[in-house]
Amino acid sequence: MHIYDSYRERFPVILRNLENAHRNGRLSHAFLLQADSDKARREFAVVLAQLAACPNSRDGRPCGECRVCRQIADGSYSELYTLSPVGKMYEVKVGDRTNPDPNTLRYFERQFHLTGIAGGRRKVGVIYDADRMNEESQNALLKTLEEPPPETLLILATGNPAALLPTTRSRCQLLPLLTNRCEYEFPGFDELAGALNLLATGARGNLALAEEQATVLCNVAANLSSDATEKSAAEWEGRITAAAQAGDSSLVKRVEALALDAGYGAYRKERGQFLSAIHTFASQLYLLSSGIPANELPNPELFPAGAPERVNSKLGELILREADDLLFTLRFNVNEELALRTFAVNAAMK
Repeated sequence: MHIYDSYRERFPVILRNLENAHRNGRLSHAFLLQADSDKARREFAVVLAQLAACPNSRDGRPCGECRVCRQIADGSYSELYTLSPVGKMYEVKVGDRTNPDPNTLRYFERQFHLTGIAGGRRKVGVIYDADRMNEESQNALLKTLEEPPPETLLILATGNPAALLPTTRSRCQLLPLLTNRCEYEFPGFDELAGALNLLATGARGNLALAEEQATVLCNVAANLSSDATEKSAAEWEGRITAAAQAGDSSLVKRVEALALDAGYGAYRKERGQFLSAIHTFASQLYLLSSGIPANELPNPELFPAGAPERVNSKLGELILREADDLLFTLRFNVNEELALRTFAVNAAMK
C-alpha cells in the first residue's frame, strides 16, 4: 500500500477535502500540519507534496507511481527543500541577510524565489518542528507565506502549533492529524521502559535496585549524544569530503560547523523523546491508578510485560509528580545525571 493510501484510510475526511480542493484549483499554498508524532509529520508531508506535485493526478489524487511521486517519497525530488531546528538551543535560525547558511530560514526561503532547475515543477518546502522558529525567523517567513511564488507549497510541521505566532498560523491551513499517542524512536527505548517499570514496582523500597535503574536511565541518556553525532556525521560526510576536495579551507570549516550544528539539533530531538517517554510512562501510571483500563492506554509499549492490573492512587500521583519535577528541573542549567538519579531514587523510595 502506498503511503498516500494508508493515510487516506486513517484520515478519510481530511484527504477527501484536500482532493476536492485540488480538483477545483483551490489547494492552499501553505499548511500547518499538526501531528502527535514526528513520523506522522514527516510521512504526511510526503502525502501533501505528492498530492500537490503529481503530474498524473486523477480526481485530485496522486498516482503514487510516477517519477515525481517516487522521488518525493524517497527524498530525491529536486524541488523539495527541508529545514529543521539545529544547535544546542534546538531552534530554526534566521540566518544572515546577505549570505545565509544552508541550515537557516533565510537560505530556505530564498530557494523559492530562484528559478527551478526542473523548469515549471512545483516547489515544496517543509519546516519540521516549526514551533522552534523564534519570532525573528517567523517574521522573515511571513512575506513568502503571504505572497508565495507560483507553484509553491509550504508545509509547517509541528506538534505544538500554539507556540507559533498568530500571524504565522493565520496564513496557513491547519491540518490536525491527532491520535492521542506518541511514537518513540530513540536508542535505548526498551531499556528505559524496563527501568521505569522496575522503579514503579520491583524497586519499591529497595535502594540498591533503585540505584541500578538510575544507572540505566543515565546510560540511555548519555548514549543519545553519541548516537546523534554518528548519524549526523554520516549524513554530512559527503558534503565535508566535497568541500575538502575543493581545496578551500574556509569552506571546509564552514561545512564542519554546519555539521556540528546539525548534530546538536539531532541530539536535542532524541533527548526530547527520551524525556517525553519518561513523562508519558508516569502519566499512564497515573491513569491506571485512576481506574482507566489498560487497553485504553495510548502507549502500552511502555509496559513491555503488560500494564499492572492495580496501581495505588498515591503511587500514581507520586511518580507523576516526580516526572513533572524532573522536566521542570532540567529546564535549568543542572547536572542531568544528578537530576535523573534523584528522580529514580525518589520514585522508588518515597
